[in-house]
Amino acid sequence: MADVNRGNRPLSPHISVYRPQITSVTSILTRITGNALVLGGLMITWWFVAAASGPGAFATADAVLTSWFGKLVFLGSIWALWYHTLAGIRHLVWDTGHMLELERAERSGWAIIGGSVVLTILTILVV
Repeated sequence: MADVNRGNRPLSPHISVYRPQITSVTSILTRITGNALVLGGLMITWWFVAAASGPGAFATADAVLTSWFGKLVFLGSIWALWYHTLAGIRHLVWDTGHMLELERAERSGWAIIGGSVVLTILTILVV
């Protein structure tokens, strides 16, 4: 049975107790980017389905996807794809038992953030 006389203490460590660390921020961003990629994938799927449905449906989908909102979503999707890929590679390296020291883990966190931004810019310039 739970102890009801704990006072004003939280039942478990609360987010306000800890200072955000780059490793926790990158972990959260990996989850967010994974979910955000679903939005970009759904938009591309909608575009293909609309293309197969006919000219009216395609015109509507194409208007949305080529609008400022669609371009913004795709820009975010490009960054999310690069970030998620680099974070996945970092996790594969961690799975081998390498770069688990705190300093190296923090450096690799900043590297995937910076690398994803650089690769996003290169992708936009090339495409």
